[in-house]
Amino acid sequence: MTYVPARNTIFLSFALAWAEVLGAADIFLGVNALDYSGYPDCRPDYIQAYERMANLATRSAVEGRAVRLHAPLIEQTKAQIIRWGTQLGVDYGLTTSCYDPTVDGAACGRCDSCHLRRRGFAEANVPDPTRYAAT
Repeated sequence: MTYVPARNTIFLSFALAWAEVLGAADIFLGVNALDYSGYPDCRPDYIQAYERMANLATRSAVEGRAVRLHAPLIEQTKAQIIRWGTQLGVDYGLTTSCYDPTVDGAACGRCDSCHLRRRGFAEANVPDPTRYAAT
């Protein structure tokens, strides 16, 4: 399993600061609680708690414009996410999920994220366009 401490907390902190600069009240993130690989900051409880904190920590929220976090993928399986993306026209050949890609950009094929991605494509019955170094 690959674990990056406070990964989504860091991403959300940057997104929150940038949203306030832009005057935006809605932040969208692609976390997933079902296949979350052990990341505690992918759970609905965490997202709700961060939203509460964001509304205490920003001037715009304190002055009346609340921040809303949206996590539309949080309760979907990888297969559901892949099917939805396919319907929306996502070119998955331009994406990667790997934590240890090769120098030329191929996914390692061994990390937890690569395994979850492969399984998601297989369960969705969608061809996986990912270049993997290991099969």
